[in-house]
This record gives sequence, structure tokens and C-alpha cells, in this order.
Amino acid sequence: GQKLLIVSLPDMKLDCRPDYMTLVWSESRSQADTSLFRLGSCVPTSVSAREAVFRVHLNDCNFRMLVTGNHLMYTNELVYYSPPNSVTPSFSLPVVCAYERPKDWNPVIYNPVFNTYGQDDLVFSFGIMNDDFSGPAESTSFSLGSFIHIMASVEQQHHQPLLMLLDECVAATSPELQHEVALYPIITNKGCLVDSKTSLSRFEPRVKSSEIHLSLQAFRFALGEEVFIHCNLLAWDPNALDHTKKACNYVKDHGWELLDHPTYSSICDCCESSCKSRKTRSLTSGKHGVERKAVLGPITITDS
Repeated sequence: GQKLLIVSLPDMKLDCRPDYMTLVWSESRSQADTSLFRLGSCVPTSVSAREAVFRVHLNDCNFRMLVTGNHLMYTNELVYYSPPNSVTPSFSLPVVCAYERPKDWNPVIYNPVFNTYGQDDLVFSFGIMNDDFSGPAESTSFSLGSFIHIMASVEQQHHQPLLMLLDECVAATSPELQHEVALYPIITNKGCLVDSKTSLSRFEPRVKSSEIHLSLQAFRFALGEEVFIHCNLLAWDPNALDHTKKACNYVKDHGWELLDHPTYSSICDCCESSCKSRKTRSLTSGKHGVERKAVLGPITITDS
């Protein structure tokens, strides 16, 4: 019952299995160089004159995972990078594997990109939870003013302890951001929960450093439509917090407050202007942590 979807375009065969997938591109026109196909960040497993074959795990190749009701959808793109002066233009095609969502499933997003500290990859989780954050939410429909409980966490077997932060979050009416018009900012400016200035939204007190809990009051945006929440997840060295690595709540009649060390709330002052780093260290150097983009949804907000 796991396999739900086989997409067949004239040239593409897709076979989705529980933890891996096989994609075969058969080049009917034979002008394309099959070695120039990419599935997300992956090169073909094998190529011949007429075929490019990918046999890959769903936690590789930069697959993005979406939770849609009772389904888990893994999405990616098959891209052909055309060489200069070629008769075949570059193109891309969507690749989707859909699975029934297991009853006991907890949302996990794997990080295929970073291998920080020279040890095993970190595993990020990002999900909509029930009221006490003890398990996944029963429903993805929320009435205006009720709370959407969001948890992001990082599993770290061999790493130094990392602090989980939500760097930026926006709501959008699409699972992809690049063509998006309508956006609703939730967290901006490197960890400032701007939505808490006009609502009861808040970062909850931490249970453990590797998790962050956000209670988001359902907002007036795209009511009745599908809404996706896009966030930048950050797992960071707890001793390296600064203006760009923080979690700040706005407290009415009090101002901005740092979730982890309220006595150092002055690092949240830039939430009113622009939080820029004075150090220009590249994040990808992996010196202090790891970041990962992730998407939740669709959820629906109703005016009732």
C-alpha cells in the first residue's frame, strides 16, 4: 500500500519505493547528452547513450518533503543542463513521490548538504504539533485566532550540543517561494517574531536546547486557501548567539525579549531596525552550525 504514484511522461519513468526511488530518462530524440541530467543535487547513477538512470534515497539529492493531509510528498526537479551551442535547450521537470502518511509518523526532514564537525549528518524535524507539543497535530485546519503549534528540532548523535533557532519564517500560498506574490511575514530579521507585535504568537520556554516551540496565532491571510509555512531552520552553537542568531519575542508594554537569556535582551533591539552581522563569516564553513530550509503545509485558516 506504500506506492501511490507512478508519473509517466513520454521520456521519464518514475518508481517510488518506501525509502528510495528510481527515475529513468529515455532520450527519444537522442540529441541530449544523458550525463548532463541532474536530479536535484545528484548526478545519474548510470548513463548510456539513450538513458540516464537515478536510483537514490529520498534523503539525498535535496528532495523537499511536504506533509499534505494524509500524504507525504517528496518533491524535486529533473534538470537538463544544456551545453553551449546545443540544439537541445535546458529544461526541468517536476518529480514527485507521494506516500500514505503512516499513523505514527513524526515529521522529519533530513539534511543532505552539511556534514559539520566531520561527523554524522544532523537530522532536522519540523512539524505541526498538538496543544502540548507531545505529538503531531490531528488536524491541519485552524480557525482564526486559534494556535498553530510548530516545533523544529535537531537530532545530534555525536555533535556538540546545538541550539535550535528559527531564523526566518513566512507564510505563502504556494510550496515554492520563487514565484510567490502574497507573503505573510512571521519571523524576520534573523529570529525576530514580528507576528508577536500584533498577536499572541510567542516562542514557548525551551524544554531542551535542540528544540524550539512556536505557538503561532492563526492569522488573517489567504483564509480558506492552502497556506504553506516556509522557514529557515538554524542549529547553532549556544555560546555564539549574537544579533543574527537569536529568538526574540515581543512582550506588550515591555519590548523585545530574548528567549534564551532575557538579561541579554539588548541583542533583540535591532528587531526594530535591521539585524546585521558585524562578522562576515560564511555560514557554510560550518564553524558554528548548520542551516536548512524547510516547508510545512498545506494548512488552512478559516474565519469561523
